[in-house]
Amino acid sequence: MQIFDNKKEVGGYLLVASVLLLVLPMLNTFLAEGDFLHVSSFQLSLWGKYICYAVLAMSLNFLWGYTGLLCLCQSLFFALGGYAFGMYLMLNVGVDPVYNSALPDFMDFMGFTELPVHWKPFHSFLFTAGAVLWVPGLVAFIFGFLAFRSRIKGVYFSILTQALTYAAALLFYRNEFTFGGNNGFTDFKKILGAEMNDPSTQRWLFIGSAALMLLVYVFLSWIIKTKFGKVQQAIRDSEARVRFSGYSTTSYKLLIFTVSAMIAGAAGAFYVPQVGIINPGEMTAAKSLDVVVWVALGGRGTKFGPVIGALIVNVLKSFATRAYPDSWLIILGLIFIFVVLFMPNGVVGLPAQIKGWIAYYKSKTASTALPKGVA
Repeated sequence: MQIFDNKKEVGGYLLVASVLLLVLPMLNTFLAEGDFLHVSSFQLSLWGKYICYAVLAMSLNFLWGYTGLLCLCQSLFFALGGYAFGMYLMLNVGVDPVYNSALPDFMDFMGFTELPVHWKPFHSFLFTAGAVLWVPGLVAFIFGFLAFRSRIKGVYFSILTQALTYAAALLFYRNEFTFGGNNGFTDFKKILGAEMNDPSTQRWLFIGSAALMLLVYVFLSWIIKTKFGKVQQAIRDSEARVRFSGYSTTSYKLLIFTVSAMIAGAAGAFYVPQVGIINPGEMTAAKSLDVVVWVALGGRGTKFGPVIGALIVNVLKSFATRAYPDSWLIILGLIFIFVVLFMPNGVVGLPAQIKGWIAYYKSKTASTALPKGVA
């Protein structure tokens, strides 16, 4: 089955892949600091963070844009993937010189003498790599099974998912929950034996993030062209008709919800080592609302729109929080209002929208023009 719509899309994909996987890491590696085109390790990590956010936006678009399910707990799945990978990183910090213990420092502070049972498997990188996917996937499966079996949809589904992420955040804020409480995980040292702050490590983390985004793009491009994808989009347009046609819409939505959570978890796993911290603040309801804005701005129900939206908003946020720190939330709110009122198809749909305006203006002008020969 053809994955891309046309040669132009193939060319665009290859261009983006080349820039992300080759050009930016090479500019970081081979050009000296101070060179105009040099990309510093900090900038590479910053763009790696943006790319992780782009993958998170793509996961929500898979659920909201193509299935019609507005989920307000996508940041929870993102954070669960981040926490799963953060557990592995915390177990590789080494012996604390103050407490003379290999336990995570917050456990030493709380008086733990041995590692909790649920932490022990995270000594293994392979187990951690799997947990990054199955932990958010399992949470999504259990919650989705209960919600979809009860035929909860629309705004009620959105409210329930928002309540889920709020409850989870309160749980992770508790120190006795053994996940670092308010401070979460930080001060990572090594990953697979490599120093976390080494420039080569940061390059490989960036390349991994970029590869994840490109793979997710190919996966979503493929799946929406399959029979499964057609049914998925039909559920978005008219779930009742799909159900009357003999399809189990509950099973479809449950699978899509679970896969979406796993994609978000993978993005969270690459986010944590590049940012250097994960705490309950990453799973709050406000973070999930940010993701909704990214998808809406870029173009809901389009393949590359969420990526564009995530990059635009986060680049703008990096600038605005420095230049206008007290006004960022106002700016974000105005962006969302503007998009809803004037750009219903987002940035991706803007060229077609402008062509429509021009065509409408021309038709109105032609209809009001006097016939030939009339004085």
